[in-house]
Amino acid sequence: MTLQPHLPEPTAPNPSTAAARVLFDELARCGVEHVVMAPGSRSTALVVAAHEHPDLRLHTEVDERSAAFLAVGIARATGQPAVVVTTSGTAVANLLPAVVEADHDRVPLLLLTADRPPELHGTGANQTIEQLGIFGDSTRWTVDLGVPGSTADEVARWRWTACRAHGTAVGRPVETPGVVGLDSWREPGPVHVNAPFREPTVPAQDDGRSRAEPFRHPLGGRRDGAPWAAPVDRPHVPAERVLDDVLDTLLGIDDGLVVAGGGTGRPPGDVAGLARLLGWPVVAEPHAGLAGAGVLDHATLLLGTEAWRDRHTPRLLLRVGRTTVAREVTTLVARTPQVVIDAHGGWGAADAEHATLVRGDTGATVGALLERLHQRHHRPDGAWRDTWAAADGVVGVAVAGQLDGLSEPRVVRDVAAAVPPGGALVVGSSMPIRDLDLVGRHRADVAVHANRGTSGIDGFVSTALGVAMTHRGPVVAVCGDLTLLHDSTAWLLSPDPALDELDLVVVVLDNDGGGIFSFLPQHEHVPAFERVFGTPHGRDLADLARLHRLGHVRATTPEGVVAAVGEAVEAGGRHLVHVRTDREENLALHRDLRTAVAAALAGEG
Repeated sequence: MTLQPHLPEPTAPNPSTAAARVLFDELARCGVEHVVMAPGSRSTALVVAAHEHPDLRLHTEVDERSAAFLAVGIARATGQPAVVVTTSGTAVANLLPAVVEADHDRVPLLLLTADRPPELHGTGANQTIEQLGIFGDSTRWTVDLGVPGSTADEVARWRWTACRAHGTAVGRPVETPGVVGLDSWREPGPVHVNAPFREPTVPAQDDGRSRAEPFRHPLGGRRDGAPWAAPVDRPHVPAERVLDDVLDTLLGIDDGLVVAGGGTGRPPGDVAGLARLLGWPVVAEPHAGLAGAGVLDHATLLLGTEAWRDRHTPRLLLRVGRTTVAREVTTLVARTPQVVIDAHGGWGAADAEHATLVRGDTGATVGALLERLHQRHHRPDGAWRDTWAAADGVVGVAVAGQLDGLSEPRVVRDVAAAVPPGGALVVGSSMPIRDLDLVGRHRADVAVHANRGTSGIDGFVSTALGVAMTHRGPVVAVCGDLTLLHDSTAWLLSPDPALDELDLVVVVLDNDGGGIFSFLPQHEHVPAFERVFGTPHGRDLADLARLHRLGHVRATTPEGVVAAVGEAVEAGGRHLVHVRTDREENLALHRDLRTAVAAALAGEG
């Protein structure tokens, strides 16, 4: 059955413009608010349509890689995909790092890549590559829109494609009255719509180089403004029998442990509340979104102290999310029997010795288990949880005793604590996320974001800018110097002028190179370590701040860092708080920290 549009809205001067206007109108109806573009010619119809749409905010990045990671940041903060628009050729290839990150961390991402028409492929035409399938298995759906034609049923096809692309990106199937949905339940992630256009791509019938017949059919969607195909949002909860079996398993263990990682997609639910009723402590990564009583602040240091860990090895784990930060936690996960709750049946549960996989939306499944647990009036004695909590407190005292001067862990801890309530913290990979995991304290009033899908440093500044663009509150980021330099073109962003001033404070830990490599075997066994791993860059980051018109402060004391962050947040705008550190001193401090923790735990039962 062919679905017909209903509104007699204006037509378009050519098919390329018609398709672009319909696609963006339908995506806006689906809930998309942000479009990120990088300049190019073949994508003109898409860019103009996005710019003209009253419900869309258009942002311009010079670098396509940065544009894609800006969209990742927007999606992390909002749960909605931003649309990334590029021209043809290598512009498309530059999206791959962000696509891989979004794939592995279940971030909704919608890529709309302009292409040259089929008659130019295989002819040596400039800026023409095989774009369809360029991202391999990293996308949830890849489709070629086809060259826009002039028939009446094109509008329905374009609108359906936009709805399916959006629904697939956010992990929900779509339904249309009278039409059987094509999508099945899948995890959120990247979707690639490749759109070949013939000229003219400007909104004109004749652009001086080429001429096209106008598109003579109405472009309108549904009369009530709803999407052409409605998304279905029914969180999956396991059957009652499965829930009862899971609860019986959990209640049979007194000495269990909840392990929470990131990337659950939806909020993980009251995992901490479930742990309290079980009498289990919670090991949570910094970006897991958990805090409160029972959530350990220094679990990695506890698990990294061999003598203490061996006396307190849990018999069962309840696991939600994907653990990527601490080797001590991933080692525990790999060797301990566990129950894994995951909406899509993933997160590598097969790498554990004994794993029971429960397929269900995390928040809804945890809520159902909590309800059943209340009905059973289960009251644990709490001794096991209290033992972990007491040891966590001992470690906290030992940590505080070591962090008495300016150091990378101290800065990360203090910056995380200085983010105002309601704000967001964006943490770089390599050492900052690990230091936050080691010495930071979980907070329920701050959103923490990190690109841990593949744990790379790519696109960090862009991701932070995307979060800042959409988070309703102050945003502070902390990263290393190489991470900052790797994405320095992100500062060339031109946001929608209708938005208020884009505010972001970035604290950069500058040890003139790749500090994390000092903690790896390469540091001791590679004679050319400094050249090939340390990679000192010798740049003064104040010059970077001047180039991009960022506020710049060099802080030399812990108190100075906190004051600089507070002043920058208060002032608004984009700021760089620059902290110089030393790689060898940082390595020694981490060793001393673990030694002090082991000594403090030596007398703990």
